[in-house]
Amino acid sequence: MQKRNKYTEIEDFLSDESFQSWILFKIDKDGWEEWTLESQQRAKLVEGARLLLLAMKVPESAISPSDLHNALQSTWIKIEEKEIQNNTTQNSKIKYFKKYFLTGVAAALIIGLSSVWLYKNQFEPQSKVVTYKQLIDENSEGLVEQTNNSDKPQIITLSDGSSVLLQPNSKLSYPKIFTGNERKVYLSGEGFFEISKNPKKPFFVYANEIVTKVVGTSFRVKAYSDQPDVEVLVRTGKVRVKSNDLVSKSDQEEVVLLPNQALRFLRSDLSFNKITNITQDQVLTKSVGNIEQLSFEFTDIPVSQIFETIEQAYLVEIDYPKNKLKDCHLTTSLSDQPLTEKLKIVCNSIGNNTSFEMNGNQIIIISDGCN
Repeated sequence: MQKRNKYTEIEDFLSDESFQSWILFKIDKDGWEEWTLESQQRAKLVEGARLLLLAMKVPESAISPSDLHNALQSTWIKIEEKEIQNNTTQNSKIKYFKKYFLTGVAAALIIGLSSVWLYKNQFEPQSKVVTYKQLIDENSEGLVEQTNNSDKPQIITLSDGSSVLLQPNSKLSYPKIFTGNERKVYLSGEGFFEISKNPKKPFFVYANEIVTKVVGTSFRVKAYSDQPDVEVLVRTGKVRVKSNDLVSKSDQEEVVLLPNQALRFLRSDLSFNKITNITQDQVLTKSVGNIEQLSFEFTDIPVSQIFETIEQAYLVEIDYPKNKLKDCHLTTSLSDQPLTEKLKIVCNSIGNNTSFEMNGNQIIIISDGCN
């Protein structure tokens, strides 16, 4: 521990793991207390680092103003006792420094922590935050979890033919096979959903404090645990959004969203803010991706151009026999269809034993040419 003898700045102490263990967990394997008491100047640096570390690391609810003041006094009492034992003449300086430095810093911290405590307990709305882990713990049986740790979106195809474009740093949990009369998935992060139509089997997306219910449509859900709100944006069809039963206001009425409408759910007070025109909301406009902007209505369009549109929308790569399909043109509507349905429609329209295979974000088209 000779390196600490060279510490000249508070930052040096804050980056030392041994120092952190001593201050935060009272683990003093390296003799920090004895080393600190050897020098008044050293004690000054240590105490400054100690105050900052406590302010950064200790939860507001875990420390009261009186506890903080008592803790600050303790170290200075030990320093004074050490100086007296050594018959030094520094007592007056210590008291002077203690009076103005310690009292000022302690008062600032006490006021700051007290203000935070007062706001959190008196003014901040009390709401129940629902985490992804809670959702999974409640419904973990038979779920598969897919995590996108890459830097680009990933396509997930569900057992009912629905597709999800999962954004980076996002997770989706879903059953291998949907059973019963409902289809439920659980999202953390952001995903664009295209749901296969099945009126007898509604589809539910659970994300933080809200539940989005659809029968068959396309929409985006953005629900990161470290962000203050959850967003739902509809591209086609109709969705219904309500509070999760795990939050305090489970009797919240459903909010119905139509194409090009959105909803922002404020997690602080469990309130809904419906946006009837997304073009007037700058935040939502910036978050709209290619898949929401591109048109999937094709009239006498080359197959190569249709494949290019799908690649841009889903950020996938499509490998197809270019020579065999270079003269193929199609007229078709692929709007409001999951990715797999889009591919099926294109392949069936081409005919002549045309099919496709999917492997993650790679799609291979097998064909002998168009009819």
